[in-house]
Amino acid sequence: MLCTEKFYGIYGRDPEGLAFCPYRVCPIGAHSDHNLGKITGFAIDKGIHIAYAPKQNGVVEMTSLQFPKRAQWHIASVPSRKQDDWADYLRGATLMLARRHKLNLGICGVIEGSLPIGGLSSSAAVIISFLEALCRINGIELTESELIDVAFEAEKNYVGVNVGKLDQSCETLSKKDHLLYLDTADGSYELIPRSPVMKPFRIAIFFSGLEHSLAGSKFNMRVDELRAGVYALQAFEGMEYGKFAEAMAREVPREVYERHKDRLPAPWARRCEHWYTEFERVEKGAEAWRRGDIEEYGRLSFASGRSSICNWESGAPEQIKLYEIMTQTDGIYGGRFCGAGFKGCCMALIDPSFEESVCRKVGEEYLKAFPAMEGRYGAYVCDSADGARMPALSY
Repeated sequence: MLCTEKFYGIYGRDPEGLAFCPYRVCPIGAHSDHNLGKITGFAIDKGIHIAYAPKQNGVVEMTSLQFPKRAQWHIASVPSRKQDDWADYLRGATLMLARRHKLNLGICGVIEGSLPIGGLSSSAAVIISFLEALCRINGIELTESELIDVAFEAEKNYVGVNVGKLDQSCETLSKKDHLLYLDTADGSYELIPRSPVMKPFRIAIFFSGLEHSLAGSKFNMRVDELRAGVYALQAFEGMEYGKFAEAMAREVPREVYERHKDRLPAPWARRCEHWYTEFERVEKGAEAWRRGDIEEYGRLSFASGRSSICNWESGAPEQIKLYEIMTQTDGIYGGRFCGAGFKGCCMALIDPSFEESVCRKVGEEYLKAFPAMEGRYGAYVCDSADGARMPALSY
């Protein structure tokens, strides 16, 4: 791999380990986890690799093949505030892990992503693969739930993105050829196997050519607008409520929303409309998957994408165009934006027998609309995969 070659070029020796975390896609369940919703998703067989070795002096020294400048800090003196560069996710991971476990050794490593950045939760994948490596070096074993929590805390509390646990959960709990059906309110989940009667599928990723940063996008604002709507609904209904940041849509029944939605400012009402309808789509999607009806699951994924555009009001023009092309392309069961929906990728569940024609049509139509993306746009076809696995330590 390129990261191992780069590691040798920097340090003059082979790495001692190779960590990996897959990317994820969420066909139904977008913009929901931060308010304790339900999600469905897959890990895919592309992701983040880190070639690494221990550093006895406690220094963390990381290089990314996607970003310039090597980043350094010490395990005992991680900056208390983010530095506003690509390595903030790793600083946050170091700090959050150190609050739970004693770190004795540092790490040097080279990070390689197997797909373009933007929409596949590469940030969570970088954090998880880094934690895998740092834990291995320091003799630490994390359970799946601990790994999810530490990665979540790094992104939310250190980097400052108002995420839920969708990304970390998909990238950790998923199983090949199974749909992850997760309730983020309590962390309970089910891995629903692909039914024998289900038509075959693969996962296509269409990269718009636009990269993005969640913290610098409208992601946090959209979450705040939803929470503002929830806070108002609680007041209208005479429900008890506390701090604004603790208001959760999951705690306000759908009928309360229906009763008072006309009293909400229009943007807040649209955010709530997306959340409540997405919750229903997830439940219906899980049942469709259970009975092997991938066409219905795909229709619900397309509906999720439409709600993200109209109600959540996300998506750059390029990404919206990709979505519209997908809805008019034979061989695509369904699909939507990936990630926060502000630039990045779209994903689609496709019939493998249409793979060539799907990729050709989507590419031709997209580049006709955005010719400046020639050379930056890309189409990639993947399969579902197992989530990241913390290696068992030998003593």
